[in-house]
Amino acid sequence: MFDHIERGTLPLNRIKYLIIDEADEMLSMGFIEQIEKIIKQLPKERVTCVFSATLPEVIKNLCRKYMSDPTEIEIQASGITTATIEHALIEVRQAAKFSLLSDIITVENPDSCIIFCRTQEQVNAVFRGLADLEYPCDKIHGGMEQDERFEVMNAFKRGQFRYLIATDVAARGIDIENITHVINYDIPLEKESYVHRTGRTARAGKTGKAITFVTPNEQKWVKEIEGYIGFSIPNMKAPSDDAVSYAKEAFEQKINKQPVRKKDKSESLNKEIMKLYFNGGKKKKLRAVDFVGTIAKLEGISAEDIGIISIQDNVTYVDILNGKGAMVLQAMRETTVKGKQLKVHIAKK
Repeated sequence: MFDHIERGTLPLNRIKYLIIDEADEMLSMGFIEQIEKIIKQLPKERVTCVFSATLPEVIKNLCRKYMSDPTEIEIQASGITTATIEHALIEVRQAAKFSLLSDIITVENPDSCIIFCRTQEQVNAVFRGLADLEYPCDKIHGGMEQDERFEVMNAFKRGQFRYLIATDVAARGIDIENITHVINYDIPLEKESYVHRTGRTARAGKTGKAITFVTPNEQKWVKEIEGYIGFSIPNMKAPSDDAVSYAKEAFEQKINKQPVRKKDKSESLNKEIMKLYFNGGKKKKLRAVDFVGTIAKLEGISAEDIGIISIQDNVTYVDILNGKGAMVLQAMRETTVKGKQLKVHIAKK
């Protein structure tokens, strides 16, 4: 949005509606200041709608500041969990969680599983632990670059690995049909998050299983979740050593077998997209408009052939569309951007 505003390609005076979706998630991911910066440039005469699973005080303040006499509409929670999800709780000490996770994965032997943690640090720790066991896994959390998060999610959708370790950044708006299990390594502290997390399984009419680890001092959050979803979550015993040993062979056969690669719906479109890497970014005072202006002037190239531009401190990634990537790559090796000669090659990520 900032890029479009800077380029003048977004006619702000024509905007009549502002809709902020997943407002609480934007807050937790640190986007509120950026949203306010955009709001200040919009016409004051407009309709503003804010959608949010929860309404923290910061979001309420945002509404009071930028909305005129707003009406709050709360949708009553009903039928918020699907009958096709099997729910279970296992009580475990914090120090024994990873060992339990390994046993559960072995016995359950999921085809595709999301493991939810409360913090980025916990995601990193669980990811390292599973990677050390040589399990096919990857991670996603709000501390990663957006491009990197997209890449991980697309690889997960394609079935390139079985286990995704994630914070709640992956709990909403992700529609993947083949997730068989959700494991809450850490119980969510907000009851709504439990619904969002467990709703990642049992998509498109399929069945799924949601297993939640709970420490002895976390029962109050269990009660809150149960009151919200309208039923008690059954307790489940940790797998016995015999059960883990019995399941080991089938688990190892699956873990060593290459997952079936699922066709990405956008794959045919992406065939004509080439992502280019340039070794210059914000620290060289480069802006998206500089890349657009330079590339669009190349022979045989127009602005319609330029896709997403991601400018970081020291590097820039530019998507070239319509199969013209090789042409732009060759030309940009001899063309300067804002008077600077940049190294350019096909992006590895």
